[in-house]
Amino acid sequence: MVWSSTVIKRTFFGNRRVVIGSWDATGAAGGNIATGLKRVESCAIWHKGAAVEADTAVVNATYPLASGNVPVVCTAGDAGYYIAIGL
Repeated sequence: MVWSSTVIKRTFFGNRRVVIGSWDATGAAGGNIATGLKRVESCAIWHKGAAVEADTAVVNATYPLASGNVPVVCTAGDAGYYIAIGL
């Protein structure tokens, strides 16, 4: 069971921090995106690849999140990108 998330870019949008990155669920049916934020107020995720996905990955949480970890539920083998906004 392997799950990984990678930060690609950190920036600001007004007084909010924005983190852009990727996630990979090779052999795992979900995991936590480690954004590095202290509080996540919003997060969007989407798949990457050339094929249509049979199941959509979802964020399994209610915002705001008191930590920088965003729980994702997906099909094993999925991969994608995310953008998280918070503090």
